[in-house]
Amino acid sequence: MDKACKVACDGTAAIIEDIKRLKEEKKAVILAHYYVRPELQDIADYVGDSLALAQKAAAVGDARTVVMCGVHFMAETVKLLCPDKTVLLPDADAGCSLADSCDPDDFARFIVDHPGHTVISYVNTPVGVKALSDILVTSGNALKIVESMPADAKIIFGPDRNLGAYINACTGRDMLLWDGACHVHERFSAEGIIKLKEEFPDAPVLVHPECPRPVLLLADKVGSTAALLAYASESPAGRFIVATESGILHKMQQACPDKTFIPAPPTDSTCGCNECAYMKLNTLAKLRDCLAAGAPEVTVDPALAARARRSVDRMLELSK
Repeated sequence: MDKACKVACDGTAAIIEDIKRLKEEKKAVILAHYYVRPELQDIADYVGDSLALAQKAAAVGDARTVVMCGVHFMAETVKLLCPDKTVLLPDADAGCSLADSCDPDDFARFIVDHPGHTVISYVNTPVGVKALSDILVTSGNALKIVESMPADAKIIFGPDRNLGAYINACTGRDMLLWDGACHVHERFSAEGIIKLKEEFPDAPVLVHPECPRPVLLLADKVGSTAALLAYASESPAGRFIVATESGILHKMQQACPDKTFIPAPPTDSTCGCNECAYMKLNTLAKLRDCLAAGAPEVTVDPALAARARRSVDRMLELSK
């Protein structure tokens, strides 16, 4: 090991020790989404997708502080479920392109223009949109929750048009879709996946439902990050082509060390590794610093939180 590498390793080890110490001092719990950097997943108390992290947040017990290593809407959801706890986000700029595509004021006008609809919103939304919604869903439970609604129910689904279109295709429904999308999943290339499949014909294609329909049609399995991880773990296949944010590959490799996971390429590249820049804003150093400073803290207006909490609770109830 050269001197530069040793210094870097020593520095990382010191940061990790600081995080462990501060976590004990602050009585903190660390949550991490599958899309954040591998080292954050490794140090977190819980790693999961949006639904799993929401459920963990609802059951954090005696912890006084919850750190959400993810993006802002996830930290807001934690605050809704843990109003009496301090909720921290390592980087205040860790937003979400999908959440940004659905402004609460614009969404409110959309609802007014289409009266008589049940409003089902994907959890990837700002708290103001949650407050306008009847029920929230995640990619893992959206199909189940929509199917639980009466067959003739008039539904507004927002903000992800790709997830909504996928559910419409699966159920034969005609939900009214808000025109929003995730910039990461929108970038996946059907042509790139076809080329990879020609090179690796034995590799099942795993696709997140936020992807556009041409990509979904190539999938052997469509599902949430947790569902794709479970499929890879249970499948006898030795390698997989994965079309979701590349952070999930770390957990897949940990769960299946003898298997190979090939990232599907974005449309502007043939080299794979389609990453969310917002998720990657979270780092070990920022996690340490936010624990030390108690900031950035995520807060939600209590009146707004009360309205938004109803849609979150309804999701958790229907997910049992």
